[in-house]
Amino acid sequence: MRLVHLDLKGAAPRVSYLEQVFPLLSQLGANGILIEYEDMFPFKGELEILKSPYAYSEEDIEQIQQLAELHKLEVIPLVQTFGHVEFILKHEKYQHLREVERFPNSFNPHVPETLALLKSILSQVIDKHRHSTWIHIGADEVFHLGDGMDSKNWMSHNRGDTGTMYLRHIKEVLAFITTQYRGLRALMWDDMLRKISVGALRGEGDHRTSADLAPPELPPQKPPELAEGDASPATAGPAALPGHHPHWLAEVRDGRTPTLPGACAAPPAAVQEAMAWLVPLHRYDHYSVLCELLPVSIPSLAICLQTLVNGGFTEETKRKVLDVLGFQSMQLEQSTCEGRGAFPGAEIYHMVEQVNGHLKESILKALEEESAIKGWFSPYHRKHQFGNPRNMESFGSKVLKLHEDWESFVRDLRTHLERVYFPDMVEEWMEENINPYMDQLRDLVRDYR
Repeated sequence: MRLVHLDLKGAAPRVSYLEQVFPLLSQLGANGILIEYEDMFPFKGELEILKSPYAYSEEDIEQIQQLAELHKLEVIPLVQTFGHVEFILKHEKYQHLREVERFPNSFNPHVPETLALLKSILSQVIDKHRHSTWIHIGADEVFHLGDGMDSKNWMSHNRGDTGTMYLRHIKEVLAFITTQYRGLRALMWDDMLRKISVGALRGEGDHRTSADLAPPELPPQKPPELAEGDASPATAGPAALPGHHPHWLAEVRDGRTPTLPGACAAPPAAVQEAMAWLVPLHRYDHYSVLCELLPVSIPSLAICLQTLVNGGFTEETKRKVLDVLGFQSMQLEQSTCEGRGAFPGAEIYHMVEQVNGHLKESILKALEEESAIKGWFSPYHRKHQFGNPRNMESFGSKVLKLHEDWESFVRDLRTHLERVYFPDMVEEWMEENINPYMDQLRDLVRDYR
């Protein structure tokens, strides 16, 4: 299975864009889409509070699955069942289900309502994915597990630890899935399982759990290439991500089979097939800043997929990626691609390059290095509205032209972004990446006029 993880935390693409992207992913070697809807799912009834104002409709969910089927991509929905549930626990209605009262990251597994809520969420998502043979239950990065008073009391009275507590909750979730949806197989992330002994994972000496499930298939030992912390590419922090190249580049250059981001050499739980996981990451969690945009990450994603298919970054791999994406050449070390590009969102790819490479630099150069501005149009001059027109004219036309050019560029970029994304995400991206610099230029032009 070669899965592309669409993590829709606050940067979900429109269905019309997925319609263009799915054939590309299939062409590059993907055969499945792992969809983490979070608040983009059209929850109903008691759960309606969880959905975003821009959530997909039921018709959208159906269309996404039809598009995937058309391009031979298996859809696997992902529902977080322990950690990464900020989109649920941020609501006052569900605040009492937090492991630690102050933090909305993780569920308290000891409150019966937690499992009841999860059953409702899982049921709504699974019922809209009746053709899926897999469900992913997340279960990674359960921050602060064991820190809550209920957990401390449970561990004290049951002579247990956080590992036992974690397995107890996961078994209850899996018991619900296997009982209610026979034949549906479960996937989960493995970072929390690595901290638990093999004996505990096999269920040795544990008779306190309510779910009577077969022990998972386990690797004989922890794969050496999957060192602690390598379960996902989320290691450098959000600010480090735009324009990054795959961290396994050195292995590819040396002709070795790469250890890809998220690739599971021997995944736990019920996974028998080899699975590689590739994620164009929008956010680390519900509260973090945006990382990269999907159109910007497509060249990196294409390289990853084709490297997987061919077992290395060979000349054949490179040629296929260039042909499919419509580039003339690429330099992995510099994270650059030359040529116009012919993939969905190529315009955004190039325009974000312009933003990263020139917007900040050109504006700060004009504001900070122009001697006439520093000497005759300082913040003091601007605040008190006085200055010599002779000196102001020496920089005015240049600044006005710079402002006009960038405003025109920003309008075009916004137009392209709005074709791919919903308004809230476009506004956020502009505020994070454009406005900090454009607002300085706008203020200067306003004061000049």
